[in-house]
Amino acid sequence: FAGLADVSISEDVPVEGEITVPVGSHSPDEDYSTLDEPVRDTIMRDLKAVGKKFVHVMYPKKSSALLRDWDLWGPLVLCVSLALMLQGGSADSKDDGGPQFAEVFVIIWFGAVVITLNSKLLGGTISFFQSLCVLGYCVLPLTVAMLVCRLVLLAGSGTVSFIIRLIVVVAMFGWSTLASTAFLADSQPPNRKALVVYPIFLFYFVISWMILTFTPQ
Repeated sequence: FAGLADVSISEDVPVEGEITVPVGSHSPDEDYSTLDEPVRDTIMRDLKAVGKKFVHVMYPKKSSALLRDWDLWGPLVLCVSLALMLQGGSADSKDDGGPQFAEVFVIIWFGAVVITLNSKLLGGTISFFQSLCVLGYCVLPLTVAMLVCRLVLLAGSGTVSFIIRLIVVVAMFGWSTLASTAFLADSQPPNRKALVVYPIFLFYFVISWMILTFTPQ
């Protein structure tokens, strides 16, 4: 075209995107994607990823494992499991436990959303769903505490039973709080970490209180 030969492009102009072309022979394996693999392999890979995140929560340390490959499958399973175990009504009672299940489900997810919004407003550097992922996975110790409390309540509901449940719930509460803060600490401004940790403390405290005061009907 006329006039295009006189147009020059400065070398300082940044170019966004990946424009490199791979050099070498093209392998058929490079075209392989998750759309081509069997469903079983996809499910097993996702289950392994969820299991690895559970391990990171049970052994909390400063890591980006939960932030790098976030998902909401683990938090959903933990939330549903905890809500089912916290149901007040038994299967043969007139109350089917629906309202209790809904209350627990809403408290967990609404609390996680509020904490995430608070973190973002205070200048957090992680995304919305990354924070939900961390807070949801860190409910795992409290889910274990709920399971232990249900087993203890099968033996009776006396003073000894309450003391055992209190020790277990307090320990798992501290575990959940420390695990979540270990993953989220580096994403917050240094002078505002206390404002982020306090809502997390209240969030897990409310869940712990529901677990400790649970009495099956």
